Amino acid sequence: MARLNLLEETRFEKVPVSVYPSQDEASIQVAQRIAAIILDKQAKGEKAVLGLATGATPVKVYKELVRLHKEEGLSFNNVVTFNLDEYYPMLPNAEQSYVAFMKKQLFDHVDIPQENINIPDGTLAPEDVQAFCIAYEQKISNFGGLDIQILGIGRTGHIGFNEPGSAPNSGTRLVTLDDLTRRDASRDFGGKENVPTKAITMGVGTIFKAKEIVLMAWNEKKAEIVKKAVEGEISSDIPATYLQMSENVEFVLDTDAASGLTRFNLPWLAHDVVWEDSLVRKAVVWLSLHLKKAILKLTDDDYNNYGMAQLITEQGPAYSINIRIFNELQRTITGWPGGKPNVDDSSRPERAEPARKNVILFSPHPDDDVISMGGTFIRLADQGHNVHVAYQTSGNTAVWDDDVLRYLEFVQDFAVAVDDDNGVTRNIYEEAREFFKVKKPNQVDPEIIRTIKGLIRKGEAIAGARFVGLPDENIHFQNLPFYDRGKFSKEIDFEDDIQQTMELLRQVKPHQIFAAGDFADPHGTHRVCFDIVLEAILRLRETDEWTKDCWLWLYRGAWHEYPIHEIEMAVPLSPQEVKRKRLAIFKHQSQKDLPVFPGDDPREFWVRAEDRTSETAGLYHELGLANYEAIEAFVRWKF
Repeated sequence: MARLNLLEETRFEKVPVSVYPSQDEASIQVAQRIAAIILDKQAKGEKAVLGLATGATPVKVYKELVRLHKEEGLSFNNVVTFNLDEYYPMLPNAEQSYVAFMKKQLFDHVDIPQENINIPDGTLAPEDVQAFCIAYEQKISNFGGLDIQILGIGRTGHIGFNEPGSAPNSGTRLVTLDDLTRRDASRDFGGKENVPTKAITMGVGTIFKAKEIVLMAWNEKKAEIVKKAVEGEISSDIPATYLQMSENVEFVLDTDAASGLTRFNLPWLAHDVVWEDSLVRKAVVWLSLHLKKAILKLTDDDYNNYGMAQLITEQGPAYSINIRIFNELQRTITGWPGGKPNVDDSSRPERAEPARKNVILFSPHPDDDVISMGGTFIRLADQGHNVHVAYQTSGNTAVWDDDVLRYLEFVQDFAVAVDDDNGVTRNIYEEAREFFKVKKPNQVDPEIIRTIKGLIRKGEAIAGARFVGLPDENIHFQNLPFYDRGKFSKEIDFEDDIQQTMELLRQVKPHQIFAAGDFADPHGTHRVCFDIVLEAILRLRETDEWTKDCWLWLYRGAWHEYPIHEIEMAVPLSPQEVKRKRLAIFKHQSQKDLPVFPGDDPREFWVRAEDRTSETAGLYHELGLANYEAIEAFVRWKF
């Protein structure tokens, strides 16, 4: 299992950092480290005292520990555990409690004595919390302190629930949760309003007393905060930076979480590099934006002053490099996303032929198509391509309960108006009202309500696709089964989803496929939907000749865009096209104003979409290219 940290690359890093190719490999290493402590203590006849964390980050560590117990006989009989934190108030049997989490992930599967398990008590009366916290600290001390403390990191930089503002010597206490922390937890609770506002957490000072501290972070969503924690100045604004003061800490990352570190993101500043074409493009774009100078104005001194002297020596002078990169970026821009007919396409993003292409746009949710690439969608239809759209999931989770009642009330009133009331709708309506009265946070809706919510979003998607210019026969609702199955089980088979997608692709035989390329959250719907599309294409490539002439383009959603140096097709939009895109997004009325799952961005989806594409256009202009109203960006998938 390769570890990717090289000592000469770490001069920007203020804590030891180990980087692994995947979170699976990293998790196994951390689990083996914990197992070694347990075995060493067993050999000495002592207790192994573990500080444990919750959340998605340590799940695979616990899975490996369970495997070691069941397959290799690792006993937990001598183990004492102290969990970092717990929501307050919180019942131990609640689905969102950390007691339930730890039982499910670890304790129910190993031989740890129940009396050796310690988790902050979310059921305490307010007046009893302080005494409990003092006793929790004392109990840790009575066992001789923590042998190892496992940590994750929140996007506020919190460790445990030590939010910004926490003191480095803080002890176990009741804290108020940051709004971003609550937003991140909202999906588990069925909305931010259901997330507790407080928690009991070990303090930074408590964590510091551990003999070893291991902070783990996975995936691209954590890259920005990891960089601040590892390379930034120590600050109460980012409590994880306090770990820089410990001599016993190690950050364990996968490559995605480490991608923001200087040695990976801007490697020419950290060490000598091999100047491959893609790295030259990235470096020149960075230098131009960093200095706020157009690419064609960069000088040899600019390159030399920012770690690129070797590049100038090998490929310079600056003017030659500038011209080359400027031309590469210029060639990504096209007003013909389906290819421009009857032209030399050797330096264009898309092929000129066939002039009229079969195109299919896969939309994970019923509004991703117009939010993410609505202008390109409109352009493809306007330019006469045979455009299809496939809505992969119903999106029923993201519909407000009030909307269900509103639509049912309309159907009831309509039935009365045409004297065709058979009472079925009224019964559904009454059942829905009664269910919503007692519905618990994050409780799965009954099938009939999920169906109604799906129909609401289906109607909106049809309206949006028609507005773009698609005929009804080119609008496909896959309603892939995994989406609703996932509400009841995490063990899901995707074969029927793949087969359905293969059937649709065979029907359309596309020259172009557009799919969502949002991979920051590997467990998110967008990633699952992409994996299904990719597997379907790969299977078809083994048997179907048309696939050899099929290109796959990836787009991103309303939150983040591809960095400029990665963009391979940039489709500029006029002010009129931006307005048409906005009107297409407005067809999705259930997602307007405040969606059920807004994420950590308070802006409406149409505002996010317009800001994102205008920012992309602005960056192109800063680099010295034309000044467009907006740009939608795409990256081609290489098979």
